[in-house]
Amino acid sequence: MVRQTKQRKLILEELKKIKTHPSAEEFFLLLKKKMPSISFSTVYRNLNFLKNNGEVLELAFGKNQSRYDGDTSEHHHFFCLICNRIFDVHFSSQDNLKRKIEKKIGCRITYQRRSFYGYCKDCRGKKLKEKLRIMELNERKK
Repeated sequence: MVRQTKQRKLILEELKKIKTHPSAEEFFLLLKKKMPSISFSTVYRNLNFLKNNGEVLELAFGKNQSRYDGDTSEHHHFFCLICNRIFDVHFSSQDNLKRKIEKKIGCRITYQRRSFYGYCKDCRGKKLKEKLRIMELNERKK
């Protein structure tokens, strides 16, 4: 049995409180305020331990960056391609799709996670304004 260190306990408690899906570096900076003596390697090592034990989720975002989620319930994620924020998306699983997949491949699906990519409400508004500005500039050039 692996003992529960005070660092691991703090890491798990704090990650479950926040909904921003921080990177290990971002999370380390947050934890440093509560426990100044904690090191980045301690945070990183414990995030991996907790991930391997199913107590936190690791979300791959981009080529070299992972983000962490303290909510291990079945839910999906939306990744904004501009601001890089990640939003939890909670809706009931599509049981019909699960059954079709199980039947087709002969497996039992115990949970599913999906990732959606696009522009969040804030960035979508900015992107639309930028498009309109470019169209207006193009019209002036004519």
